[in-house]
Amino acid sequence: MEKEKARELLKNWKGQNYAFGVGVLEKVGEFASKFGGRTMLVANGSRWLAPWLEEVVRSIGDRGVEYIGPVRGSRPNTPKDDVYRIALAISKTKPEVVVAVGGGSVIDAVKAASVLARYGPSEIELYFGTGEVTRASEGKSVIPVIAVQTASGSGAHLTKYSNVTDPATGIKKLIADQAITPPAAVFDYRVTISAPKDLTLDGALDGIAHCWEVFTGATGKCYYEEVEEIARIGIGLIVGNLLKAVEDPDDLDARVALGLGTDLGGYAIMISKLNPDTGRVESAGTGAGHLGSYQLTHYLAHGRACAVLNPYYTVLFAEAIEEQNRVVGGIFQREGFIESSVDLGRIGGRRLAEIVAGGMIAFSKAIGFPTTLEEAGVPPEQVNVMVEAAKDPQVRIKLQNMPVPIDVEDVDAFIRPTLQAAYTGNMSLIPEPRRPA
Repeated sequence: MEKEKARELLKNWKGQNYAFGVGVLEKVGEFASKFGGRTMLVANGSRWLAPWLEEVVRSIGDRGVEYIGPVRGSRPNTPKDDVYRIALAISKTKPEVVVAVGGGSVIDAVKAASVLARYGPSEIELYFGTGEVTRASEGKSVIPVIAVQTASGSGAHLTKYSNVTDPATGIKKLIADQAITPPAAVFDYRVTISAPKDLTLDGALDGIAHCWEVFTGATGKCYYEEVEEIARIGIGLIVGNLLKAVEDPDDLDARVALGLGTDLGGYAIMISKLNPDTGRVESAGTGAGHLGSYQLTHYLAHGRACAVLNPYYTVLFAEAIEEQNRVVGGIFQREGFIESSVDLGRIGGRRLAEIVAGGMIAFSKAIGFPTTLEEAGVPPEQVNVMVEAAKDPQVRIKLQNMPVPIDVEDVDAFIRPTLQAAYTGNMSLIPEPRRPA
């Protein structure tokens, strides 16, 4: 039932521009041919990906599309030098469309590279933030990217985001712009059967983080009911099927569930709706967990970093997300990560949040994830780096997406002690929960 509803939600959202399910790689050539007869293929040479890449190449050839490549994709976390290298390849070969085959890092790199290749040589830093690509475009569209997803996780194939990391500092920054949303995407969930275990685990927890952070940030927003359904189904599919996929990597039913669940995470972060009462558009987005993860690339994979941080932020915002805690608490209880004897309907406030956070932590332990920054090997001084990075104006959108928006001047009072709690595992360090205004 959950899977059927997930399919319906995704079809209603993306229509004919998204081919997802089992046996859909053949759609890549069809999509590419709509944008011209000359394409560049970008993909990593991972052994596990080789047979699927052959299917993609065959699909492109069957449509009579000329292709260049494959050009090597990106390393994890999309280092900016990989973006520059891919942009140079695009500029030299001048394709009409680029097909990006890979996980979130490869797709993010190609989305960013298409911007640089179209608008001339410049620093990628010019496009960090919200809407900077559109402002620089002068009406000229970016080179279209057909995103062929190979990992259940980031939702990069469906979204307006590109995360790029400075390898020198290990700090990740974000491009957020509708202009870089792939005009067509393909995700054949069969591909994930071959994926390494860690990629499966990290991607699944990234999908949970997308659903959860948007859901908690939806308090008082006009899209609350829409995202509640997305988060309930998405988190339910992931929590209910991740251990099955790990225990039996060939379990296609579990793989489909993970793909649908993490795709719903991509849907969640793209929600934008006009509030009829205010006349203003309200847009969803990730918040605290993602904000902190950007400074942890040297120590933790992205999904793992979000999984460590989000339980502690769940406690910080307890008063503002009581309803959300009951929804997600019910999912973790159903799957055995919260004791069945606990009556979530009769508990509220911080106590409820601590129980739900405990369920999240129990789930992380069950899949072998660290549950504190210290356990993950993060040095204690990195907390200061994370605090200072949270004050950067370019990531202000993350502060505003939190269940109770936080201003830069509040970071030391609320973000710092919560990160200290995440470092030690001591939830008593978390200040009194932020209350909605």
